[in-house]
Amino acid sequence: MKFGETFMEYLQAEEGLDKFSPHVEYKRLKKVLKSCRACRAAALKESNSNGEQHEDHENENSAICQLESCQLCDQNFFAELKKEASDIAGCFSSRVRRLLQLHTAPGIQKYLVTLRQCFKNDQQAMMQECQILIEYAMMNAIAMQKILKKYDKVHCSVTGRNFKSKMRSERLEILQSPWLIELGALYMNFNESNGGKSNVIFSQFSCNLSDTGSIMTLKFPDSVKLEYDLTCPICLDTVFNPYALSCGHLFCKSCACTAASVMIFQGIKAASDVSKCPVCREVGTYANAVHMLELDLLQKKRFKQYWKERHASERAEMVKQSKIYWDNQTRYAVGF
Repeated sequence: MKFGETFMEYLQAEEGLDKFSPHVEYKRLKKVLKSCRACRAAALKESNSNGEQHEDHENENSAICQLESCQLCDQNFFAELKKEASDIAGCFSSRVRRLLQLHTAPGIQKYLVTLRQCFKNDQQAMMQECQILIEYAMMNAIAMQKILKKYDKVHCSVTGRNFKSKMRSERLEILQSPWLIELGALYMNFNESNGGKSNVIFSQFSCNLSDTGSIMTLKFPDSVKLEYDLTCPICLDTVFNPYALSCGHLFCKSCACTAASVMIFQGIKAASDVSKCPVCREVGTYANAVHMLELDLLQKKRFKQYWKERHASERAEMVKQSKIYWDNQTRYAVGF
């Protein structure tokens, strides 16, 4: 079965679940490219019939594929595709955030969720929603990759490559979203609480710690495999109490705070607006940092001893920094 048919079946199933979420308009965008290619082919055939030099049929087809970007096609294509990518990324992050709040709710909210579970066990519903969101991310990411590949076949211009770079720089690639890592960790946490007996299609998720590196692996149908490096680029150890800056890079909380010249107990939100990511040096990435609570919980469950050691180390550093901070504040207050 071709991907277009698979994607249409997926969309019909989504409509049956009343999930009014934005999707890639794969079928319509594909028609735009077909129309553009047909017009260019007709123009090429007309110019050849007017006496211009041409070669055999194979070279003619090759020439059609090497056409440069079309202004009409690009206006209808890239503007809409960017809007769809933005809508999909926004919808995905908001839905994942709501789902995670039910599982890692703080304070009184956590108590209310626990109390609710005494009367209604909605873990199965949450796991189903997790599966739906993972499939949503995968299907739309593949659709976007397919349609951009078709654009390259028609035009073979730098416009397509520039658009892909722009998508990465504006963090619209859903497969690179930290929320997908959180969703994978949530799924594994659910699966472990079920005794690892989940039989749904997204069961081949793993998170491994070793001396050679820490990797989260998410395997999906159709041989799609994603790997996320969980090594902090500052301390070169597995991320602990992890945060993802808005640029997508993962850090330990303590390492990110040190890089931004703020104390651990103050937190990443205390970083200035001009603080730069230690890896890509992008400004302002601390403002919308994501606290990876599910990933931290997964580490706490699977690697208890390691988690305890890192927790004790971070706690000791926080107490030390707090003492220095308040000593300095006291000296300033009394005029020393």
